[in-house]
Amino acid sequence: MITKAIRLYGKNNLRLDTFELSPTGDDGILAKVVSDSICMSSYKAAVQGPEHKRVPDDCAVNPIIIGHEFCGEIIEVGAKWRHLFSPGERFAIQPAMNDPENVHAAPGYSFGEVGGDATYVRIPSIVMERDCLLKFEGSSFFRGSLAEPISCIVGAYNVNYHFVPNSYEHIMGIVPGGHAAILAGVGPMGLGAIDHALHIEPRPSLLVVTDIDQARLDRAARIFTVGHARSQGVDLHFVNTAGISDVPALLRSLTPDGRGYDDVFVMAPVRAVVEQGVKILGYDGCLNFFAGPTDPNFSAEFNFYDLHYNRTHVAGNSGGTNQDLVESLDYLARGLLDPAYMVTHIGGLDAVIDTTLRQPEIKGGKKLIYTHKRLPLIGLDELEKVARNGRPTINPPPITDNTSGADAPVLSSKTRELLTDLAAIIRSNNGLWSYTAEAVFLDRAPSIWDN
Repeated sequence: MITKAIRLYGKNNLRLDTFELSPTGDDGILAKVVSDSICMSSYKAAVQGPEHKRVPDDCAVNPIIIGHEFCGEIIEVGAKWRHLFSPGERFAIQPAMNDPENVHAAPGYSFGEVGGDATYVRIPSIVMERDCLLKFEGSSFFRGSLAEPISCIVGAYNVNYHFVPNSYEHIMGIVPGGHAAILAGVGPMGLGAIDHALHIEPRPSLLVVTDIDQARLDRAARIFTVGHARSQGVDLHFVNTAGISDVPALLRSLTPDGRGYDDVFVMAPVRAVVEQGVKILGYDGCLNFFAGPTDPNFSAEFNFYDLHYNRTHVAGNSGGTNQDLVESLDYLARGLLDPAYMVTHIGGLDAVIDTTLRQPEIKGGKKLIYTHKRLPLIGLDELEKVARNGRPTINPPPITDNTSGADAPVLSSKTRELLTDLAAIIRSNNGLWSYTAEAVFLDRAPSIWDN
């Protein structure tokens, strides 16, 4: 099977290659990737190259396929796995395999024939042996791609814990009917944390979400309305903390008698935000440091008086477990969670290189890639403008095999018509990507295989 894929050869050295996959054999699975969402972790792998703990030292001669938040369809199954998988089934991947032989190995970081930014992949036996190939029963591929980041959020809610009075036992999860806060909470993962708090048991009775970006707060408030939260039994507040002299005092004032919060999620690796979280913990309060820092020396002050006398404590997780991913796939398939709010941009496989390397510069949430399509990265809120102008505004260079591109492409009239229609679909859906938008895009967007 011939595939096209974005492969990493070293620091900042990504290429769009066309090559032949190995035969499926008795122990492999051949699959078609349909969608992949680009994660900041892929940016870290791309800029660090072989210095990244998951990227092999010899990637210059044995390049790896990037992308680990992907969903697709199984095409061919080796004899070893036919009792578990069948052609036509949809799948998602748990990249954190925890292989005892290579604990850092992960699809999207470590393998030459499997990763999300590809048209077709050969999934090696170790992925199935580690129970990391999971069936997805949902109707839309983009939701399957976002199951992995959602699983990190599911894991965050699962990893929190509280004490049993007069006991050293722990009760896992957030306090049912308690007070919860999500700090720096209107980025894509923060929105996921809000979604979970409102729709998955146990729910808090009070949820306070902070940020310093009013536009993002306004968008979050449109997606998760106070009225809808109330219907779920949750008193929801969005708070802009920019310019507030005493943020902890303000946040404590929103809790009964100012007693503080049972569960606090910190969604940004910012010392001031972490310390705000510490100061608003109530008795037996759990601080969840969700955000992953890039600085190995990142630290913040913690109140050890409260730890000693008020049983405050810290939790954290660097990703979801297999069970977290199973839970997230189930929630998505049943419609309990909908990560459409995470998606702010769409593009084709040709957009991956520039988008990955410029991740820190590109604002918004998840950048959703349809790997069999050719389209520069475009923000959902800019579809109409790009349709009118005929040129994208985010990543100018077209990417061709083994090149990094040059000038901004002029989009065809058919593509411009598609963008106009997509804009109308999204406008009718509160500005969000959807199953309908995906179906139209997959049907009409230009193919990456076309010259």
